[in-house]
Amino acid sequence: MELSLKRPLLFFDIESTGLNIVSDCIVELSFVKVFPDNHHEIKTWRVCPWDYATGTQKKMDPKASEVNGITDEMLVGEKKFIEIAPEVVKWLKDSDLAGFNSAKFDLPMLSEEIERVRAYCVKRIGDPKVPEHNREKARQMLASIDIDLHSKQMVDVQTIYHYMEPRNLRAAYRFYCGGEDFENAHSAEADTMATYEVLKAQLDMYQQADKYHEVVLKNDVDFLSGVAGRPRTLDYAGRLVQGPDGEAVISFGKHKGRTARSVYETEPAYFAWIENGEFTMDTKRQFALLREKFDRERKEALSKPLEGEDLNDAVAKLQGKFQGGKLF
Repeated sequence: MELSLKRPLLFFDIESTGLNIVSDCIVELSFVKVFPDNHHEIKTWRVCPWDYATGTQKKMDPKASEVNGITDEMLVGEKKFIEIAPEVVKWLKDSDLAGFNSAKFDLPMLSEEIERVRAYCVKRIGDPKVPEHNREKARQMLASIDIDLHSKQMVDVQTIYHYMEPRNLRAAYRFYCGGEDFENAHSAEADTMATYEVLKAQLDMYQQADKYHEVVLKNDVDFLSGVAGRPRTLDYAGRLVQGPDGEAVISFGKHKGRTARSVYETEPAYFAWIENGEFTMDTKRQFALLREKFDRERKEALSKPLEGEDLNDAVAKLQGKFQGGKLF
């Protein structure tokens, strides 16, 4: 079954120096962009993993090399992510997203690389020692990577697969596509194409409910992105989740289950701890955006004249502080 699309759906896969989103980097990135008329385009990049602070190439974790077959020597001379970032964002701009386990790893890793470029550019722009023509380049780069990945629908084919038939990509390809293992497993392009084929076969298979599968898959990106009731996270690391009332809720540590708003009101230093801690740049940015929102709402509330019940409450509080004309 071909996909029913209102806008392009971008399948993607990443190979990296390791599995730590905070410290590791992309070394291979592949896109398969499927358009509403169901033709597709493919783009794959090899990337030199770069440490912007030291200006040096980052090393591959030997365990990662064993899996993806990519070595440090193979990456020397390849473009750094900052050099391909505008093209990557251009591919992403008008698309929803899809991948295999991408919601937990590939998308957070891609977001982190973009945030690293953003942070580098902001630092260059704010450094008076940097020549003006280089600061202008940084401003242009910043404009070219302006994208909100959180606003996009994300179809995670692994989520659907594990919900319907809990296994892995190779087994999924054998199971849904009726063949042996696909060639070049663990190369980004082969994995991405296999993921695309698996999703189409899933749509073919789950068109009627039975005693083993009560859910019928709809050929619709909005539906597919929400299969299995996957909670909506506000950052890719899942440190913030959306509560039933739309409020951001902290999902870890001592404040787990509390709204970010209530924590900021009682312990604003917690947000500074997040900013300075070992969290992904995306997590830090989402907490910073919440802090800006709460500060803005507080200022607006303070500047608004008190009326009705709000005014009566304020008067009552003041009266309670006075006894015999003295303020306690």
